[in-house]
Amino acid sequence: MKTTLALLLNSPDLLLTFPWINNQEARVNTLFSVINPYTGDTVAEVGAADSELTAQAIEASENAFSHWKQVAPKQRVAILNRWSQLLLENVDDLAKIMTSESGKVFSQAQGEITHCANMLRWYGESLLRMTGETLPSHSANLRAHTIKQPLGVVACITPWNFPAAAVIVKAGAAIAAGNVCVLKPSDETPLIALALAKLASKAGLPDGVFNVLPCQNPEAVGDVLCAHNSVRMLSFTGSTNTGKKLYEQCGKTLKRLAFELGGNAPFIVFDDADIDLVVQNAISARFYNSGQICVGANRFFIHESIHDKFIETLTAAVQQLPVGDPMAESTFIGPMINDRAVTRLNGLITDSLNKGAKLVLGDVSSNEHGVISPVILSNMNASMTAYSQEIFGPIVCVYSFNSEDDVIAAANDTDAGLAAYVFSQNYSRLLRLSESLEAGAIGANTTALFSEDIPFGGIKQSGIGKEQGIHGLEEFVDTKAVCLGIETSN
Repeated sequence: MKTTLALLLNSPDLLLTFPWINNQEARVNTLFSVINPYTGDTVAEVGAADSELTAQAIEASENAFSHWKQVAPKQRVAILNRWSQLLLENVDDLAKIMTSESGKVFSQAQGEITHCANMLRWYGESLLRMTGETLPSHSANLRAHTIKQPLGVVACITPWNFPAAAVIVKAGAAIAAGNVCVLKPSDETPLIALALAKLASKAGLPDGVFNVLPCQNPEAVGDVLCAHNSVRMLSFTGSTNTGKKLYEQCGKTLKRLAFELGGNAPFIVFDDADIDLVVQNAISARFYNSGQICVGANRFFIHESIHDKFIETLTAAVQQLPVGDPMAESTFIGPMINDRAVTRLNGLITDSLNKGAKLVLGDVSSNEHGVISPVILSNMNASMTAYSQEIFGPIVCVYSFNSEDDVIAAANDTDAGLAAYVFSQNYSRLLRLSESLEAGAIGANTTALFSEDIPFGGIKQSGIGKEQGIHGLEEFVDTKAVCLGIETSN
């Protein structure tokens, strides 16, 4: 079945199906299937890494680090820029691979690849400005300064919902800063990670700097990465529960950690908000990638005076969203990643309806090809599972409020703290809520939180550390203090 997708590609050599170590495929006997979420067909049979191969990849990375850490920053920048250019030259092929394995709508997959290219260029531009500093000294015979140095072997574990962007935001940043990387992609979407590694090698990235280990048994790779003393850092995006397990495992070797975990974002709309702007952003924050986004608006808190108008305007807009085949040019909402996701979402809807929610839009009894048409639920309350659990699907859950203090308390009534959104034309209110809402990223009259130059990361149980921006690069270096004693002149 590999050749079926390969025939659609201008560069079929981008379709790799075995672990990638030292810039070549490592042949293994154990295979697992990658399934197209929309058609149910097998996209490819992929070689599964095991603990032994993981140890080999770590060793390859260690060997590469002694050279890569000494490569001049301008040389690294040249490779990053070439890698970025290759992504743009192969954007359609990469998007086809991503859509085939993840179900992400093709146009959105193209946008994700373009974002990856922009990130690589930005990392290149920024690492030249990531410098140390000269520190004031209180002694005549002492000089002090700082230098920034790469950590060494960085392990990355990436999710399926942004299977290219998560690779670049982690591995791209780590490599730019002079580290070497061993990456375990989601078993749902290993093909795009392997393709990105292949293009990195074409761009001139040396052997062993970037190794990719697909597997279906997470422990086969993850346990080794967490336990190995030579792995200095783990960067992970995924569920909060998995993050807690990895946190505990990494404690034995005191690795540096950067975790982006689950969210439960409030979307707060006050009575003075521009409803058309709100609805436009609500569609982006809930239905992009079929709602399978960590910063997705989970709880729509709408002021009671505009509650009905918001639902009416949103329903009219949502009914116009094209749903279906992710490869179709016009489609906006494609399939869920797998049948388990469909079952879980139907469970959330049923629980809400049983506890008093009103079904405003959607047919909860039918879905085809794993596609759930948009659902809007009103009359929601805190007793429903959807109030406290990340939705991760095309479902809008609407709650009503009548005071600023009450909605702040409700919005913060969660262990998650990844993103929050607030809409109002009162800028004093926007500032107050930006300070009061417990989230690592706040969208005030916007849901556009992602840019290569803006740091992103959660607080509370939504994560540790930052990605993107100069803060994201800083996660992958050690700041070393150097104190130099000198002789004073007579």
